[in-house]
Amino acid sequence: MKIYGDRNSGNCLKVKWVCDKLALPYSWVDVDTLKRETRTTQFLKLNGAGQVPTVQFDDGRTLAESNAIIRYLARDTHLIPADAFAAAKMDEWLFWEQYSHEPYVAVCRFQMKYQGRPASDLDPDKVKRGYAALARLEHQLATTRFLVGDDVSLADISLLAYTRLAHEGGFHLDGYAAVRRWIGETEQSLGLLPAR
Repeated sequence: MKIYGDRNSGNCLKVKWVCDKLALPYSWVDVDTLKRETRTTQFLKLNGAGQVPTVQFDDGRTLAESNAIIRYLARDTHLIPADAFAAAKMDEWLFWEQYSHEPYVAVCRFQMKYQGRPASDLDPDKVKRGYAALARLEHQLATTRFLVGDDVSLADISLLAYTRLAHEGGFHLDGYAAVRRWIGETEQSLGLLPAR
């Protein structure tokens, strides 16, 4: 299996972390999105949307979209709750992450870290929605150890990717004690060094 990804992308790192956690063999193919390497003719043959991550399996089939990839890779493992309703709650967080978290927290991070924008130039609506996403996580994590109960699931891996780097997008986590606890415990579960 080959993972085509950019190590600066939380969406790509989710796939790497799931493979590492489950000891799935893979080779990593670096794709620099800032150099538009996802727009080459060769890459577009793998993924017509021109996005990373993209996984190519040994039989030649490809799969895109980070949460679809990790959902497939982790099938029948402890990273997906055995209880059907708990698994659906995990999926609820996966969908929410891409629609209500990543477009704000990750986009602000991209604009500050890679485009060099100061926090004062960020779209105030994106900042407001980013903090609303962090508040929702705080509310959940104040009542459960992880997002779907007492065990790490794909929901935690998916949401960890950009939440642990929220400070790079100008988001301050000082008032989010449960989120900070969860970041540390999830990083530890995945064998990751703490984000700086």
